[in-house]
Amino acid sequence: MTIKEIQQEIIEEFDMFDDWMERYEYLIELGKSLPMIDEQHKVDENIIKGCQSKVWLYSKMNGSKIKYTADSDAILTKGLVALLLRVFTNQKPKDIIEADTLFIDDIGLKEHLSPTRANGLVSMLKQIKLYAIAQQANALK
Repeated sequence: MTIKEIQQEIIEEFDMFDDWMERYEYLIELGKSLPMIDEQHKVDENIIKGCQSKVWLYSKMNGSKIKYTADSDAILTKGLVALLLRVFTNQKPKDIIEADTLFIDDIGLKEHLSPTRANGLVSMLKQIKLYAIAQQANALK
């Protein structure tokens, strides 16, 4: 699936919920399904700066596509990163770099997060794109 198709799927899923408590519960459930990062990658250099809770993000190339793994010490943050990885894992670096993230606004996520969590979400997204830029640069070498 393309990034755009996955984002549309997420928008449709969130539309099924009537209120934000149900959406938070869904995010927490998504966090439980997050592909676990290997313990060896839970190091300081993989911690995302700008997040209130600890979030580790690791990327590696899998053929021509990037595979991300992550973890967090906070359950809601774990759900947020799981949502982002669902969109961007197994995509080409170029597609990740060029992707818009309108689904975040479409599902109302930013307006229903605390300012610190919203900043953390932006930091996670920024790091995902930075890894894609680095992987694309490595591929060109």
